[in-house]
Amino acid sequence: MNTLLRELAPQVLSALVRKFGDFDSCEDAVQEALLAAATQWPVQGMPDNPKGWLITVASRRRIELLRSDVARERREETVAAMAPADPALVPGVDDTLTLFLLCCHPSLTEASQVALTLRAVGGLTTAEIARAYLVPEATVAQRISRAKQKIKSAGASFQTVGDVETVLKVLYLIFNEGYTASSGESLHRVELSSEAIRLARQLRAQVPDDGEVTGLLALMLLTDARRPARTRPDGALVPLTEQDRTLWDTDAIAEGVSLITSTLPTAEVGPYQIQAAIAAVHSEAREVGDTDWPQILALYDVLDRLAPGPMVTLNRIVAVAMVHGPAVGLEQLSTAAQDPALADHHRVHAVRAHLLDLAGDSDTARTEYELAARRTLSLPEQRYLRSRAEALA
Repeated sequence: MNTLLRELAPQVLSALVRKFGDFDSCEDAVQEALLAAATQWPVQGMPDNPKGWLITVASRRRIELLRSDVARERREETVAAMAPADPALVPGVDDTLTLFLLCCHPSLTEASQVALTLRAVGGLTTAEIARAYLVPEATVAQRISRAKQKIKSAGASFQTVGDVETVLKVLYLIFNEGYTASSGESLHRVELSSEAIRLARQLRAQVPDDGEVTGLLALMLLTDARRPARTRPDGALVPLTEQDRTLWDTDAIAEGVSLITSTLPTAEVGPYQIQAAIAAVHSEAREVGDTDWPQILALYDVLDRLAPGPMVTLNRIVAVAMVHGPAVGLEQLSTAAQDPALADHHRVHAVRAHLLDLAGDSDTARTEYELAARRTLSLPEQRYLRSRAEALA
């Protein structure tokens, strides 16, 4: 039932906002309707028209929010919860894409875009978002409240604001925080990566011909497919080269490869598609030694032209080292490390340590692994990096 409610949440909210035009109160009303459904449906049974039921209850609750007579509100809330759905309220169109764009309004910070997307489009409660991000519930509530006020102050109406590129960025932020948590005891926050994949599927249903939307979904599937092999039973990180590939999710890999294979020849090429293609090459290698590093390097060359950035630079340097040798990779890393965005970043030290180890300089590699461990906030990464340093002692 929770899955159904989360799938219906954006459709119900978009219907209310289109009808009433007030995102703030409509979003509050939908959250209360979802809560009512979660409480009543298990007892009374699911209505014949779940979406219509939610729209009816949320619409009436939206009106109640504007009234001051608490007793009357309670009486009407009871009636609304028991009333059949009004077919006239159920729209014939799905405005989920417009709702995505509204939640990713350019006036909002990334943190606010993420929180509002998870709440309004994902149907997650404030408490669920807070648990996923390991922050106080009050912090998330404040972000959502400020985001809604900012949208109102910006005069944003229910129309295309922002762009799909921003939505993709927000979804990827959600996915990455779930796949490799930036801090804390756990490497994964599965609820976030799974939610990002679910939302990406919803977005692709809205714009099936958008190559980058398909590319991001493929990238998420191919990356998440490795999750079962990324940690040991004690939670320790297992890098790609050491993973038991029999644990990878073959269904997710097959879907991801199919998506990117069908999209690349027909769509305008973008960075998410190239990243998905890189992930597909890794996924198709049965053993580490089977990895087609020249193809991966060629793809990183394309990605570096399309979307240059510090992490792309580091990943490309690893591919360079695998094709041309660690000495060439170390030379390029020395130049890249001058970029302020990479200054003292733990991944620079980790990559340097890996390349030094490949080159046979164990002592310097150990020092670099120790530096990397001190600079990351992720406890699983710290443990892995320290274990690598100890192995070279």
